[in-house]
Amino acid sequence: ILHVIRKAKTTIMFKNYLKVALRNLWKNKAFSAINIIGLATGIAVCLLIVLYVRDELSYDKYNKNADRIYRLDADIYFNNTQATFAVAPDPLALTLKREYPVVEEMTRVNYQNDILIKKNNENIPDKNCAYVDSTFFKVFTIPMIAGNPTTALTEPNSMVIDETTAKKYFNSTNVVGKTLYVDNNTNCKITGVIKDIPKQSHFHFHFIRPRGKDNESWLSNNTYNYILVRPGVSQSEMQKDVDATINKYIGKDLEDQLHSSLKALTSKGNHFIYHLMPLTDIHLNSDKTYEIEANGNITYVYSFSVITIFILLIACVNFMNLSTARSANRAK
Repeated sequence: ILHVIRKAKTTIMFKNYLKVALRNLWKNKAFSAINIIGLATGIAVCLLIVLYVRDELSYDKYNKNADRIYRLDADIYFNNTQATFAVAPDPLALTLKREYPVVEEMTRVNYQNDILIKKNNENIPDKNCAYVDSTFFKVFTIPMIAGNPTTALTEPNSMVIDETTAKKYFNSTNVVGKTLYVDNNTNCKITGVIKDIPKQSHFHFHFIRPRGKDNESWLSNNTYNYILVRPGVSQSEMQKDVDATINKYIGKDLEDQLHSSLKALTSKGNHFIYHLMPLTDIHLNSDKTYEIEANGNITYVYSFSVITIFILLIACVNFMNLSTARSANRAK
């Protein structure tokens, strides 16, 4: 009985407080509106900025092994010219996979932005085509709606397309076995359909085709090289293997084409360095030549984070100041 009585008293008190609060708000409409709108606006702006920052920080994390995937980037200083590229020599990733057991898998990408697709006797310009190794789906986690990811890119003139592209050209995703006539010269057999690559990715390929013949030159920086290292392998450990590989193989090409050894060029201040760029750092920390897509900027993330704190602080201070200004009347 005492419990019921206490509960009833609490309910009555709560209703009384609510009634008094609503009466005060209604009595001081202008003051209440300014106070509530100011605080609500500040919180809303902060929430929007938090969502933006969270989105920027989530790029490429959809990959199951995102923390073990690296891109190989070029840092070259030659003949008084500095160059930083998002690409590397074609043989680099393959050589690392062949010679170092710590590399679990590798894949290479050659990006072709423009592509022509024939539909109903009309050539339709399209974009975002990539030529990749058959191991592409072993490195990146991109779910396949139809087809076998292990064998989808093993046949010449095969092609994997995303869900949007399948609906665009066939009005269906059940298109494995059908063909697309590409660039006025090739019939490509559809061997797989993938889900659309998430927005939070540093690349968005609509057409994926198998790579052709490898380029064996160590001086031709024209390929995006990605490696998947085994669990427990640190970036610094893997970087030593990359450096050793470059020192071992690039010297011969330098002597054949530039008639100078790597040691001689290095002694004159030149360098040919290839860095490991963590996959999850590409969007915010990479602004190199030949990026597949325009990336974000970590500076903006830091700046907006600081702005969020200031906006929230100002909104709270403003709310407290207005409330304090009314305290005399409340006391009276």
